[in-house]
Amino acid sequence: MLTPDGVGRVYLAAGYTDMRKSIDGLAVVVSAVLELDPVSPHWFVFCGRRRDRLKILHWDHNGFWLYYRRLERGRFVWPDAGAASTVCLSARQLRWLLDGLRVEECRAHRGVSARVAGPSIAKAGL
Repeated sequence: MLTPDGVGRVYLAAGYTDMRKSIDGLAVVVSAVLELDPVSPHWFVFCGRRRDRLKILHWDHNGFWLYYRRLERGRFVWPDAGAASTVCLSARQLRWLLDGLRVEECRAHRGVSARVAGPSIAKAGL
């Protein structure tokens, strides 16, 4: 499984992208259409017209990585090309997207901090 936790940001290219594009073609889309730097520490995610395939492009030290995912059943919930051609997500939202969830409607449980048993437990006779 991909672990994008150590990366900068995750950018989705809204709408569909021609899935025949490889590293060089997607890098051109990142720089010309999204107006971002393809060799930055960010991840760039593209989805095909049928929304059952996606590609993730990212630069790592001295070369590009290109991940490809094809769903055998179902579709990705993908933003349409509207006013914004790019959608910025967190690494957690990318995992939600890959799991088939809507990133704009997901609400995670609030974080819980561990509490240390104190004098109140001793008073209860435990």
